[in-house]
Amino acid sequence: MDNVIALEIIEVVEQAAIASARLMGKGDKNEADHVAVEAMRKRMNQIHMRGRIVIGEGERDEAPMLYIGEEVGICTQEDAAKFCNPNELLEIDIAVDPCEGTNLVAYGQNGSMAVLAISEKGGLFAAPDFYMKKLAAPAVAKDHVDINKSATENLKILSDCMNRAIEDLVVVVMDRPRHKDLIEEIRKAGARVRLISDGDVSAAISCAFSGTNIHALMGIGAAPEGVISAAAMRALGGHFQGQLIYDPEVVKTGLIGESREGNLNRLKEMGINDADKVYNSDELASGETVLFAACGITPGTLMEGVRFFSGGARTQSLVISSQSKTARFVDTVHMFGQPKNIQLH
Repeated sequence: MDNVIALEIIEVVEQAAIASARLMGKGDKNEADHVAVEAMRKRMNQIHMRGRIVIGEGERDEAPMLYIGEEVGICTQEDAAKFCNPNELLEIDIAVDPCEGTNLVAYGQNGSMAVLAISEKGGLFAAPDFYMKKLAAPAVAKDHVDINKSATENLKILSDCMNRAIEDLVVVVMDRPRHKDLIEEIRKAGARVRLISDGDVSAAISCAFSGTNIHALMGIGAAPEGVISAAAMRALGGHFQGQLIYDPEVVKTGLIGESREGNLNRLKEMGINDADKVYNSDELASGETVLFAACGITPGTLMEGVRFFSGGARTQSLVISSQSKTARFVDTVHMFGQPKNIQLH
């Protein structure tokens, strides 16, 4: 799968990022998301595959977004027999977030990106649109830190694993009322806190790269993005754990589902009988081959945002492969028609 599709999934996230970046700073997060979705769908439908969205923008069959269960790729078309040999058919599961950080795009803030993860059929956890408690950390701390331990305990473990004083550690936390106690505990332990308004996929992945000055992600964010983060962290060898949060009282911002009991019933219907199970990256992204791709929309810790110039644009993407054990940063110049100049920097 890696050799066949890696380049094409880079183009999928690039096209989504370019489309969304045109709306950067215009204050319309819904339209920034919508154009990213449409660009992503259009490019995926040009790939020689039968793809199924397992994490997307909604679960309604008529949803205008890339909905859960939607099929994409050339081999899903009515005349697919003309193009696709059933014996050589590439069937993959896809998790997408066409515009991770819609508010960031709308208000011209750093850190938004177009992102997706793919694996062979059945290789990605089909997370419900709930919340997830997350813990991400560098590879050196893998299986040493634990989501069931307190933030104070994990910071001590992380300090020992990295041979770095707790005071030199930076923990990313979503700026939400539910994290008030967590933030206070991290600060009391001596570590520094970087608050973000949106976009915790980038924060999770940044833990696996030295030089980002991000050493851990803690707290509760969206579950679908947790699976995407896990796919990248599995390929990078970093630590990632996630635990579904189904109680509206815990997240304080509402969930799909009106009650704790209703959400528990929904999980059972999805075949999730242990609602409190802690998942690691190997369980959230269990496929033999896992690919992750992201393209910066606005500038971020890992990637530059889309930069337009007369007649074209320049993007920076990241593609991570569990098969080739690589993390490639891809710098691309896109030429629209006949550019008047090509921007190198």
